[in-house]
Amino acid sequence: MVRQSQYGLENHGLTGLRRVFWTCSAGTLYEEAVKRGEAAISEHGALIAHTGVHTGRSANDKFIVVEPGTEDQIWWGKINQRISEENFDRLHTKMTGYLKGKDVFIQDFNCGADAKTQLPVRIITEFAWHSLFARNMFIKEKNPTTHVPEFTVIDAPGLKADPQTDGTNSDTFIVINFAKRLVLIGGTEYAGEIKKSIFSVMNYLLPQRGVLPMHCSANMSQDGNTAVFFGLSGTGKTTLSADASRTLIGDDEHGWNNNGVFNFEGGCYAKVIKLSKEAEPEIYSTTRTFKTLLENVVFDEESRIIDLDDSSLTENTRASYPISLIPNASLTGTGGIPKNVIFLTCDAFGVLPPVSKLTPQQAMYHFISGYTAKVAGTEKGVTEPTPNFSPCYGGPFLPLHPQRYAQMLGEKIATNKSPVWLVNTGWIGGPYGVGSRISIKNTRNIINSIHDGSLERQETHEHPVFKLSIPMKCPGVPTDILNPRNLWDDKEAYDKQAEMLAEKFSENYKLYSDS
Repeated sequence: MVRQSQYGLENHGLTGLRRVFWTCSAGTLYEEAVKRGEAAISEHGALIAHTGVHTGRSANDKFIVVEPGTEDQIWWGKINQRISEENFDRLHTKMTGYLKGKDVFIQDFNCGADAKTQLPVRIITEFAWHSLFARNMFIKEKNPTTHVPEFTVIDAPGLKADPQTDGTNSDTFIVINFAKRLVLIGGTEYAGEIKKSIFSVMNYLLPQRGVLPMHCSANMSQDGNTAVFFGLSGTGKTTLSADASRTLIGDDEHGWNNNGVFNFEGGCYAKVIKLSKEAEPEIYSTTRTFKTLLENVVFDEESRIIDLDDSSLTENTRASYPISLIPNASLTGTGGIPKNVIFLTCDAFGVLPPVSKLTPQQAMYHFISGYTAKVAGTEKGVTEPTPNFSPCYGGPFLPLHPQRYAQMLGEKIATNKSPVWLVNTGWIGGPYGVGSRISIKNTRNIINSIHDGSLERQETHEHPVFKLSIPMKCPGVPTDILNPRNLWDDKEAYDKQAEMLAEKFSENYKLYSDS
């Protein structure tokens, strides 16, 4: 079961392990996860794991090691918190000591479908199901016997930090050391930390090579017409890119180089709360098959029937699955230069139009803003619509200043003359609780009109507050919903709401424009 590697475990400080499961099959990982009590199997064969108290990322527990090679380049602050080399070494020693006498699971992969810039990675986990997650999410190594990792993740959920001695904020830690090319994760069972830590690494490395890393999904038509979709959780990024009429390139992380876009991953990590077979058939089918990992999905322990509508554990229920389970997924993970760039937002204030076209200057503004809204019930303490801004639609994963990525996007869209669209999948006719959410049918028709170029040819008028160019017509979409102000009974109330949201945008933008 133990396999020799050109780059062995001693390089990671790992010795005295009980057993090493190296590049195991999905079947073996299923068996081990169930045997160890880490997970259960649904009636349809998907693996189900619950993550305890951490049902999402622990943003306040993420750190980057302060060291001479990167100190002057990192965008230090609340997102990229400093931790000393001494504290990192202390955590590393604790981790290697903790894993002695235990079984570990190891997978060797690549991150990035572009052979010139892909990152060889090694994922070492304490849990079998975390190893399955990594197997789903990263790109398989074609020559495992010669694999030499350029970055390694050691993931030990059972190890907890001591904030007083380790320099952390709690007993949970996600620490990136660019000098040692090592990530340490402990104190959390949420598997998403694994993929997002490597995404953060890619966000640091690729701009140095002229490649724009993007927190976005991407798809393309049969003739290669490629589109990218930016958007925070709940805006429809995964849903709208999983289109039966188009080829899915990827659902979450991509790079944009001089040749086009490429997927970082080999799998998808889709939010599945209240997933609909009718509206999202491709994703829905993955929840009922072997190789899929369901995270924090509620199920009946006797019948093993899952309930995708049950949010009692969290709204952030997830499915991790190989991208090959999507029937029309790309086998190469690559696409052409984007013909359209789409920013998705879920505006719960009922202010933004269902679709508008952005000027290059507006594109940079909205990219830096990365706006959506949280609605009541999605998080603890959220009782009314709340603006949520995340720079570049991926703030938690940006080691560099957001202006660096915005500048790169601006150069890409200018060079390639790629139109940029703002698509609102949220509320119209009033805010959340008063108005209604834009139907997925109408949103899909908007997206289709962007893809085929028909929306580009429509006449537009200007939004009085945001100065957005709103199409007068869109094929397959009722004309009266295109101008959000028309659907409010109280036009003065709409104007006040729009001014309020515009001021929130302005306040947020100041955080990044002058630094």
